[in-house]
Amino acid sequence: MDTVILQHISKSYVKEGPPALQDVSFSVKKGELFGLIGPDGAGKSTIFRILTTLLLSDKGSATVAGYDVVKNYHEIRSCVGYMPGKFSLYQDLTIEENLHFFATLFGTTVAANYALIKDIYEQIAPFKNRRAGKLSGGMKQKLALCCALIHRPEVLFLDEPTTGVDAVSRKEFWEMLQRLKAEGITIVVSTPYMDEASLCERIALIQNGQILSINTPAKIIEAYPGKLYALTAPKVHLLLKDTRQYAGISLCYAAGDKLHLSFKEEGKEHPAGLLSWLESKGHQGVRIEEITPDIEDCFIAKTSTHE
Repeated sequence: MDTVILQHISKSYVKEGPPALQDVSFSVKKGELFGLIGPDGAGKSTIFRILTTLLLSDKGSATVAGYDVVKNYHEIRSCVGYMPGKFSLYQDLTIEENLHFFATLFGTTVAANYALIKDIYEQIAPFKNRRAGKLSGGMKQKLALCCALIHRPEVLFLDEPTTGVDAVSRKEFWEMLQRLKAEGITIVVSTPYMDEASLCERIALIQNGQILSINTPAKIIEAYPGKLYALTAPKVHLLLKDTRQYAGISLCYAAGDKLHLSFKEEGKEHPAGLLSWLESKGHQGVRIEEITPDIEDCFIAKTSTHE
Protein backbone atom coordinates (compact mmCIF):
# COMPACT_ATOMS: atom_id res chain seq x y z
CA MET A 1 0.00 0.00 0.00
CA ASP A 2 1.34 3.42 -1.00
CA THR A 3 1.26 6.16 1.65
CA VAL A 4 2.72 9.00 -0.44
CA ILE A 5 1.84 9.43 -4.11
CA LEU A 6 2.95 12.19 -6.49
CA GLN A 7 1.63 12.23 -10.04
CA HIS A 8 3.10 14.54 -12.68
CA ILE A 9 3.89 17.35 -10.25
CA SER A 10 5.36 20.53 -11.77
CA LYS A 11 6.20 23.81 -10.06
CA SER A 12 7.73 27.09 -11.21
CA TYR A 13 8.60 30.07 -9.03
CA VAL A 14 9.17 32.59 -11.82
CA LYS A 15 7.68 32.64 -15.32
CA GLU A 16 10.93 32.93 -17.24
CA GLY A 17 13.17 30.83 -15.01
CA PRO A 18 13.64 27.06 -15.10
CA PRO A 19 10.92 25.08 -13.28
CA ALA A 20 11.68 23.87 -9.76
CA LEU A 21 9.92 20.57 -10.52
CA GLN A 22 9.27 19.00 -13.92
CA ASP A 23 6.68 16.23 -14.16
CA VAL A 24 7.72 14.48 -10.94
CA SER A 25 6.02 11.19 -10.12
CA PHE A 26 6.85 8.62 -7.45
CA SER A 27 5.22 6.74 -4.60
CA VAL A 28 6.31 5.63 -1.13
CA LYS A 29 5.07 2.42 0.46
CA LYS A 30 3.62 2.33 3.95
CA GLY A 31 6.39 1.80 6.51
CA GLU A 32 9.15 2.45 3.99
CA LEU A 33 12.31 4.50 4.49
CA PHE A 34 12.52 6.40 1.21
CA GLY A 35 15.28 8.82 0.22
CA LEU A 36 15.36 11.81 -2.12
CA ILE A 37 18.99 12.13 -3.16
CA GLY A 38 20.29 15.21 -4.92
CA PRO A 39 22.33 18.42 -4.61
CA ASP A 40 21.12 21.82 -3.44
CA GLY A 41 18.57 23.27 -5.85
CA ALA A 42 17.47 19.87 -7.15
CA GLY A 43 13.86 20.35 -5.99
CA LYS A 44 13.83 18.29 -2.80
CA SER A 45 12.51 21.02 -0.49
CA THR A 46 9.83 22.01 -3.02
CA ILE A 47 8.56 18.42 -3.00
CA PHE A 48 8.39 18.42 0.80
CA ARG A 49 6.55 21.74 0.91
CA ILE A 50 3.95 20.44 -1.54
CA LEU A 51 3.48 17.19 0.39
CA THR A 52 3.14 19.00 3.72
CA THR A 53 0.56 21.43 2.20
CA LEU A 54 2.80 24.49 2.54
CA LEU A 55 2.97 25.04 -1.20
CA LEU A 56 0.65 24.44 -4.15
CA SER A 57 1.93 22.82 -7.33
CA ASP A 58 1.19 24.28 -10.75
CA LYS A 59 0.22 20.91 -12.21
CA GLY A 60 -0.36 17.36 -11.05
CA SER A 61 -1.76 15.81 -7.90
CA ALA A 62 -0.45 14.34 -4.67
CA THR A 63 -1.82 12.40 -1.72
CA VAL A 64 -0.41 11.65 1.73
CA ALA A 65 -1.92 8.87 3.85
CA GLY A 66 -4.83 8.80 1.41
CA TYR A 67 -5.56 12.54 1.73
CA ASP A 68 -5.35 14.99 -1.15
CA VAL A 69 -2.81 17.76 -0.47
CA VAL A 70 -5.25 20.44 -1.68
CA LYS A 71 -8.65 19.21 -0.54
CA ASN A 72 -7.63 17.59 2.75
CA TYR A 73 -4.79 19.77 4.03
CA HIS A 74 -6.21 19.85 7.58
CA GLU A 75 -6.11 16.06 7.83
CA ILE A 76 -2.59 15.90 6.37
CA ARG A 77 -1.23 18.44 8.84
CA SER A 78 -2.55 16.28 11.68
CA CYS A 79 -1.03 13.01 10.51
CA VAL A 80 2.43 14.06 9.31
CA GLY A 81 5.60 15.20 11.02
CA TYR A 82 7.85 17.68 9.21
CA MET A 83 11.43 18.63 9.97
CA PRO A 84 12.52 21.39 7.55
CA GLY A 85 16.10 21.87 6.47
CA LYS A 86 16.51 25.02 8.53
CA PHE A 87 16.13 24.77 12.32
CA SER A 88 12.72 26.34 12.90
CA LEU A 89 11.89 25.80 16.57
CA TYR A 90 11.58 28.64 19.06
CA GLN A 91 15.16 29.50 19.92
CA ASP A 92 14.26 31.51 23.03
CA LEU A 93 12.38 28.52 24.52
CA THR A 94 14.15 25.69 26.31
CA ILE A 95 14.23 22.11 25.08
CA GLU A 96 11.44 21.16 27.46
CA GLU A 97 9.32 24.21 26.61
CA ASN A 98 9.58 23.56 22.87
CA LEU A 99 8.55 19.94 23.31
CA HIS A 100 5.52 20.76 25.46
CA PHE A 101 4.49 23.56 23.10
CA PHE A 102 4.40 21.28 20.06
CA ALA A 103 2.60 18.55 21.98
CA THR A 104 -0.09 21.08 22.96
CA LEU A 105 -0.28 22.33 19.37
CA PHE A 106 -1.26 18.82 18.23
CA GLY A 107 -3.70 18.31 21.08
CA THR A 108 -1.63 15.73 22.93
CA THR A 109 0.90 15.54 25.75
CA VAL A 110 4.56 14.60 25.97
CA ALA A 111 3.65 11.70 28.24
CA ALA A 112 1.17 10.26 25.73
CA ASN A 113 3.84 9.45 23.13
CA TYR A 114 6.96 9.55 25.27
CA ALA A 115 7.82 5.93 24.46
CA LEU A 116 8.29 6.88 20.80
CA ILE A 117 10.80 9.66 21.49
CA LYS A 118 12.35 8.25 24.69
CA ASP A 119 15.62 7.05 23.12
CA ILE A 120 16.11 10.37 21.33
CA TYR A 121 15.00 12.67 24.14
CA GLU A 122 17.19 10.99 26.76
CA GLN A 123 20.26 12.09 24.77
CA ILE A 124 19.33 15.77 25.22
CA ALA A 125 17.44 15.54 28.54
CA PRO A 126 20.47 16.66 30.64
CA PHE A 127 20.16 20.02 28.83
CA LYS A 128 16.36 20.28 28.97
CA ASN A 129 16.50 23.75 30.56
CA ARG A 130 18.88 25.14 27.95
CA ARG A 131 17.42 27.46 25.32
CA ALA A 132 17.18 25.91 21.87
CA GLY A 133 19.22 28.69 20.30
CA LYS A 134 22.21 27.72 22.47
CA LEU A 135 22.26 24.06 21.42
CA SER A 136 24.84 22.44 19.16
CA GLY A 137 23.86 21.36 15.65
CA GLY A 138 23.42 17.72 16.64
CA MET A 139 21.30 18.57 19.69
CA LYS A 140 19.09 20.92 17.66
CA GLN A 141 18.58 18.11 15.21
CA LYS A 142 17.46 15.69 17.93
CA LEU A 143 15.12 18.25 19.50
CA ALA A 144 13.54 19.01 16.11
CA LEU A 145 13.02 15.29 15.53
CA CYS A 146 11.36 14.91 18.95
CA CYS A 147 8.99 17.79 18.18
CA ALA A 148 8.15 16.31 14.76
CA LEU A 149 7.32 12.96 16.40
CA ILE A 150 5.47 14.10 19.52
CA HIS A 151 2.02 13.47 18.01
CA ARG A 152 3.10 10.07 16.57
CA PRO A 153 2.71 10.92 12.88
CA GLU A 154 1.84 8.38 10.24
CA VAL A 155 4.36 9.88 7.81
CA LEU A 156 7.58 11.69 8.74
CA PHE A 157 9.17 14.15 6.29
CA LEU A 158 12.80 15.08 6.96
CA ASP A 159 14.37 17.69 4.70
CA GLU A 160 18.18 17.39 4.75
CA PRO A 161 18.23 16.58 8.48
CA THR A 162 21.97 15.84 8.63
CA THR A 163 23.28 18.86 6.73
CA GLY A 164 25.80 20.82 8.78
CA VAL A 165 26.19 18.32 11.62
CA ASP A 166 29.24 16.25 12.51
CA ALA A 167 29.86 12.70 11.30
CA VAL A 168 29.01 11.12 14.68
CA SER A 169 25.67 12.94 14.86
CA ARG A 170 24.90 11.89 11.28
CA LYS A 171 25.50 8.24 12.17
CA GLU A 172 23.37 8.50 15.32
CA PHE A 173 20.57 10.17 13.40
CA TRP A 174 20.32 7.38 10.83
CA GLU A 175 20.33 4.81 13.62
CA MET A 176 17.35 6.66 15.13
CA LEU A 177 15.54 6.54 11.78
CA GLN A 178 15.97 2.78 11.60
CA ARG A 179 14.36 2.46 15.06
CA LEU A 180 11.47 4.72 14.01
CA LYS A 181 10.92 2.64 10.90
CA ALA A 182 10.58 -0.41 13.14
CA GLU A 183 7.68 1.45 14.82
CA GLY A 184 5.82 1.41 11.49
CA ILE A 185 6.31 5.08 10.62
CA THR A 186 6.73 5.89 6.93
CA ILE A 187 9.83 8.07 6.51
CA VAL A 188 10.71 10.27 3.55
CA VAL A 189 14.13 11.86 3.94
CA SER A 190 16.17 14.07 1.62
CA THR A 191 19.93 14.43 1.60
CA PRO A 192 22.70 15.81 -0.60
CA TYR A 193 25.09 13.20 0.86
CA MET A 194 25.36 10.33 -1.61
CA ASP A 195 26.83 7.99 1.02
CA GLU A 196 23.54 8.16 2.96
CA ALA A 197 21.59 6.71 0.03
CA SER A 198 22.59 3.15 0.99
CA LEU A 199 20.80 3.61 4.33
CA CYS A 200 17.41 3.91 2.59
CA GLU A 201 15.29 1.05 1.28
CA ARG A 202 14.57 2.86 -1.98
CA ILE A 203 15.82 6.14 -3.36
CA ALA A 204 14.97 8.66 -6.04
CA LEU A 205 17.88 10.47 -7.66
CA ILE A 206 16.80 14.03 -8.47
CA GLN A 207 18.48 16.87 -10.33
CA ASN A 208 17.12 20.14 -11.78
CA GLY A 209 13.59 19.23 -10.74
CA GLN A 210 13.59 15.91 -12.57
CA ILE A 211 13.66 12.35 -11.27
CA LEU A 212 16.59 10.52 -12.85
CA SER A 213 16.05 7.08 -11.34
CA ILE A 214 13.99 5.32 -8.66
CA ASN A 215 14.98 1.97 -7.22
CA THR A 216 16.83 0.31 -4.36
CA PRO A 217 20.43 1.51 -3.98
CA ALA A 218 21.68 -1.92 -5.02
CA LYS A 219 19.55 -1.98 -8.19
CA ILE A 220 20.67 1.51 -9.19
CA ILE A 221 24.30 0.44 -8.84
CA GLU A 222 23.62 -2.74 -10.84
CA ALA A 223 22.19 -0.60 -13.65
CA TYR A 224 25.39 1.45 -14.03
CA PRO A 225 26.11 1.67 -17.76
CA GLY A 226 29.33 -0.11 -18.68
CA LYS A 227 32.46 -0.38 -16.57
CA LEU A 228 34.00 2.12 -14.17
CA TYR A 229 37.72 2.51 -13.57
CA ALA A 230 39.85 4.23 -10.95
CA LEU A 231 43.08 5.96 -11.88
CA THR A 232 45.81 6.52 -9.25
CA ALA A 233 49.22 8.16 -9.35
CA PRO A 234 51.68 9.89 -6.99
CA LYS A 235 50.48 13.25 -8.40
CA VAL A 236 46.92 12.34 -9.37
CA HIS A 237 45.77 15.96 -9.36
CA LEU A 238 47.92 16.57 -12.44
CA LEU A 239 46.20 13.80 -14.43
CA LEU A 240 42.70 15.21 -14.85
CA LYS A 241 43.25 17.53 -17.83
CA ASP A 242 45.33 15.06 -19.85
CA THR A 243 43.04 12.12 -19.08
CA ARG A 244 40.00 14.05 -20.31
CA GLN A 245 41.81 14.75 -23.58
CA TYR A 246 42.21 11.03 -24.35
CA ALA A 247 39.97 10.24 -27.31
CA GLY A 248 38.29 7.19 -25.76
CA ILE A 249 37.17 8.86 -22.51
CA SER A 250 33.45 9.22 -21.85
CA LEU A 251 33.55 10.54 -18.27
CA CYS A 252 36.42 11.53 -15.99
CA TYR A 253 36.15 13.27 -12.61
CA ALA A 254 37.97 13.55 -9.31
CA ALA A 255 36.90 11.19 -6.51
CA GLY A 256 38.96 11.74 -3.39
CA ASP A 257 42.57 10.80 -4.10
CA LYS A 258 41.65 9.06 -7.38
CA LEU A 259 40.11 9.79 -10.74
CA HIS A 260 37.02 7.83 -11.75
CA LEU A 261 36.50 7.30 -15.46
CA SER A 262 34.61 5.37 -18.08
CA PHE A 263 35.26 4.80 -21.77
CA LYS A 264 33.02 5.53 -24.73
CA GLU A 265 33.31 1.95 -25.94
CA GLU A 266 34.19 -1.14 -23.95
CA GLY A 267 37.42 -2.80 -24.96
CA LYS A 268 40.55 -4.27 -23.40
CA GLU A 269 42.72 -1.86 -25.37
CA HIS A 270 41.33 1.25 -23.68
CA PRO A 271 42.99 0.96 -20.22
CA ALA A 272 46.36 0.10 -21.78
CA GLY A 273 45.94 2.82 -24.40
CA LEU A 274 45.17 5.41 -21.73
CA LEU A 275 48.26 4.45 -19.72
CA SER A 276 50.43 4.80 -22.81
CA TRP A 277 48.82 8.16 -23.57
CA LEU A 278 49.51 9.44 -20.06
CA GLU A 279 53.12 8.19 -20.16
CA SER A 280 53.62 10.11 -23.40
CA LYS A 281 52.46 13.20 -21.50
CA GLY A 282 55.14 12.69 -18.87
CA HIS A 283 53.06 11.09 -16.09
CA GLN A 284 54.79 8.36 -14.08
CA GLY A 285 53.51 5.64 -11.72
CA VAL A 286 49.96 5.68 -13.09
CA ARG A 287 47.75 2.69 -12.28
CA ILE A 288 44.27 1.81 -13.48
CA GLU A 289 41.81 -0.76 -12.13
CA GLU A 290 38.17 -1.63 -12.64
CA ILE A 291 36.00 -0.76 -9.62
CA THR A 292 32.40 -1.12 -8.45
CA PRO A 293 30.51 2.18 -8.74
CA ASP A 294 28.74 3.76 -5.79
CA ILE A 295 25.62 5.95 -5.78
CA GLU A 296 27.63 9.10 -6.46
CA ASP A 297 29.12 7.49 -9.57
CA CYS A 298 25.64 6.47 -10.71
CA PHE A 299 24.35 9.99 -10.10
CA ILE A 300 27.15 11.54 -12.14
CA ALA A 301 26.53 9.08 -14.98
CA LYS A 302 22.81 9.90 -14.92
CA THR A 303 23.32 13.66 -14.90
CA SER A 304 25.84 13.47 -17.75
CA THR A 305 23.19 11.87 -19.97
CA HIS A 306 20.64 14.59 -19.08
CA GLU A 307 22.86 17.55 -19.95
